[in-house]
Amino acid sequence: MDLLPPATEPPAGGGGGGGGAPAPGRRLRRGVGFRSLKMVSVSMDEPLPAEPVGVAYGRLANGLAYYVRSNPKPRMRAALSLAVKVGSVVEEEDERGVAHIVEHLAFSATSRYTNHDIVKFLESIGAEFGACQNALTSSDETIYELLVPVDKPGLLSQAISVLAEFSSEVRVSAEDLEKERGAVLEEYRGGRNATGRMQDSHWALLFEGSKYAERLPIGTEKVIRTVPHETVRHFYHKWYHLSNMAVFAVGDFPDTQAVVEMIKEHFGQKAPPSCPPPVIPDFPVPSHVEPRFSCFVESEAAGSAVVVSCKMPADRIKTVTDYRDSLAESMFHCALNQRLFKISRRNDPPYFSCSSAADALVRPVKAYIMTSSCRERGTVEALESMLLEVARVRLHGFSEREISIARALMMSDIESAYLERDQMQSTTLRDEFLQHFLHEDPVVGIEYEAQLQKTLLPHISSAEVVKFAANFSTISSCVIKVVEPHAHASLEDLKAVVLKVNTLEQDNAIPPWDEEQIPEEIVSQSPEPGSILDKVEHPGIGATEMILSNGMRICYKCTDFLDDQVVFTGFAYGGLSELSEDEYTSCSMGSTIAGEIGIFGYRPSVLMDMLAGKRAEVGTKVGAYMRSFSGDCSPSDLETALQLVYQLFTTKVEPREEEVKIVMQMAEEAIYAQERDPYTAFANRAREINYGNSYFFKPIRISDLKKVDPIRACEYFNNCFKDPSAFTVVIVGNIDPSISVPLILQYLGGIPNVGNAVLPLTRDDLKGLPFKFPETIIREVVRSPMVEAQCFVQLGFPVVLKSTTMTEDIHYVGFLSKLLETKIMQVLRFKYGQVYSVNVGVFLGGNKPSRSGDIRGDISVNFSCDPDMSSKLVDFVLEEISFLQNEGPSEEDVLTILEIEQRAHENGLQIQDEGRLKVREALTPQSMQMALQRVVPFPCRKQFTVVILMPKSSCWNSFKALLTWSPGGFSRDAKILAGMAGAIVLAVSLWRYSRSTLRS
Repeated sequence: MDLLPPATEPPAGGGGGGGGAPAPGRRLRRGVGFRSLKMVSVSMDEPLPAEPVGVAYGRLANGLAYYVRSNPKPRMRAALSLAVKVGSVVEEEDERGVAHIVEHLAFSATSRYTNHDIVKFLESIGAEFGACQNALTSSDETIYELLVPVDKPGLLSQAISVLAEFSSEVRVSAEDLEKERGAVLEEYRGGRNATGRMQDSHWALLFEGSKYAERLPIGTEKVIRTVPHETVRHFYHKWYHLSNMAVFAVGDFPDTQAVVEMIKEHFGQKAPPSCPPPVIPDFPVPSHVEPRFSCFVESEAAGSAVVVSCKMPADRIKTVTDYRDSLAESMFHCALNQRLFKISRRNDPPYFSCSSAADALVRPVKAYIMTSSCRERGTVEALESMLLEVARVRLHGFSEREISIARALMMSDIESAYLERDQMQSTTLRDEFLQHFLHEDPVVGIEYEAQLQKTLLPHISSAEVVKFAANFSTISSCVIKVVEPHAHASLEDLKAVVLKVNTLEQDNAIPPWDEEQIPEEIVSQSPEPGSILDKVEHPGIGATEMILSNGMRICYKCTDFLDDQVVFTGFAYGGLSELSEDEYTSCSMGSTIAGEIGIFGYRPSVLMDMLAGKRAEVGTKVGAYMRSFSGDCSPSDLETALQLVYQLFTTKVEPREEEVKIVMQMAEEAIYAQERDPYTAFANRAREINYGNSYFFKPIRISDLKKVDPIRACEYFNNCFKDPSAFTVVIVGNIDPSISVPLILQYLGGIPNVGNAVLPLTRDDLKGLPFKFPETIIREVVRSPMVEAQCFVQLGFPVVLKSTTMTEDIHYVGFLSKLLETKIMQVLRFKYGQVYSVNVGVFLGGNKPSRSGDIRGDISVNFSCDPDMSSKLVDFVLEEISFLQNEGPSEEDVLTILEIEQRAHENGLQIQDEGRLKVREALTPQSMQMALQRVVPFPCRKQFTVVILMPKSSCWNSFKALLTWSPGGFSRDAKILAGMAGAIVLAVSLWRYSRSTLRS
């Protein structure tokens, strides 16, 4: 079997970067290596490699598996993991949630580390908590993940030793458990929102009759609050055995064998248990012929939705035939999703959005899941449309054009992956190896996988694809669920829809899919190319700047981040801040309305087919001070992306009744959803307090929506992207100037000049937002009706950056926000165990981006917590900020923040900013203390806002609060209130009885 191209061929993935004649149609060369990649001659029954390819793989004598691979992206980083084939499904009734608690305790204390010293050590080397050190617990497995630097001696070995601690040395003491309960409870509480309740309910319905239905990883509140540490320790020692584990190391290290030796050093001395560990049992999920139905009413739901899930046994890819089937299955979902999108863009569509996918839910089961969002009272219609479309596929299949589009999309994806194989992220490779260990997914290497797909995809027929529609049958362990904020659909309605569609299918009464005509060319007539008026080279940054004949400014730079990527952004000053209050609502809807109609000259559903097989995306944004477009494409599809920009500037979007109707329906549903959501009410009030009662920061209400003028909205959008002379365009990526510049001249230079400039603004001409932070202390509680009690806290502090020190202070704000986030997290979670996470956000858009004016904004501290602890935790935050202002951070704190920032910078674009470097060099405990006094009000307690989201108390709770005991017994007022409460309870009881009688 021929696996790889001959050594005499050009290096794979080298296309697009270095001269040569352009391909036909002036397409930039895209990976000569992929086009010349040989197909394979292989038997369909041939087994795929059982062991992973391209990785040092093996097992230690104690049973631990290991996977080690050298990979250069990101530079000087290693992605590490410890995977345990044990999750929540093995828990006993009194252990529900214990697998997840163990994961938490691992970061808290082990035999070598105490008091979250693991977290502090990892942060000290730049591995930020949450982003670079994390873990997850599912029904079937627990995974610990680290992303650590390896540019200093010993760091990798230390990080591997941390994973070794997790494997067998987690300390589970009563003290450790008590300190971590609060964080776990807060995670539990955070998951009891509308989304969490809907997901939990659906999970229980899907797995009814199996243990999976009763073993959600988060567990039960009772167990989290009361489980003794002995039970947690017993679970840990019972299930955490090296024979159930694997360690993974993928990163920028030169010698994989040296890393294998590190793993042997830290794990090899761990002896296997004297008695064989318990066998991890299988937990079957029973199938069912009759579909299950659920009408879930969720008063806080973001909207109405329909979910159709069909379960089936999880399959394993063992042979080439299995792999081919997996490709055909992917083509099925791809082709079906194309149809579902087109239906959502019809006149009066049954749903706003709909998509289908296959998902491996638990070890023994996968499911086909189709989900739609729709208007209220529209769930029955949406369900009928969803089931009808799958039935149509079963009866009539997909057209050759639909199959060709799906094939082209998948071929484009594998081509891009092949060309960028040398830029593949270490976390991506690590996750592939994780799937090999946990689910026996084959790892054959991207080179062979590209060959297989290139060989197999062209020969997968429509008939092969269509057979997967049978898995979406209502007799295939199907679960149908509708979610509504108010009860409209009934179980009888859902059953009637299933019967109706099944009857239509049996009678062959469903017509074939009606395809629409698709234009061949994006630009019907090639524009006359522009010319270069001025050209300047910037050798210091390796960039070239050009002024085109229509006034557009272009700056391009060849980079090597990814072989198969070009990204660009065009921006112009002038945005929504220039609008009056009368025009703001209409014009702010311009992007949404225009996007639904089609901003590139074609409806979105038509453009989707036109771009099939091409990797070219362009989007727009109209912000407060700027309007911009941005694109991401393959080098070979740069021409297509630039054609889209040309169409953006030359298309006049005009509102059509049906498209506007759809947009307004979606906007109405979104507004109603926000009004139901407690967090939206909280966020709106926080904005109103911190930014002033300005129309720019106010949420749009239904009454505002009725005033929207679609003609004015589209007119404003057209003017935003009309004048090329106002725009500066920056293009970076794997580009060849000899091919790219002519394309730039034709499609960007060919945009007609409009004569009189549209929105001719510089940044000093801009109108600032009406921003005014309160001058006094404001504390406010926002009470909102909730199904289950939630609490969220936001502390806000005004920020003013003076123009004289703005260049440096902008960077200081970044360092300070990370300092505050780290220190407050240490206090609220690691010291008091009362929160799950802390976020510090910065807003600096209160003033226009002028060269001379001050910058105004705010810095906010955000966290969720127990409602009863909110005020106390606010005091803790203020105490910590006051301490940092008065005493300053420690040297260790500063070094940790410098390390975290440097690692984040290295993973980013690595643009060398003189201001950043200057601040880094000057960063000391004293300079950070002074910056905190300068940027945030000093002392911090003199000017701040606190907004707390709390559940609205019921009448009964109010009565309970008043019934307080005093030495003399109940007070007279309390007795009166108690009598009133008793009368109300009696009345409510009688009313409920009468209602139940009526229902019966």
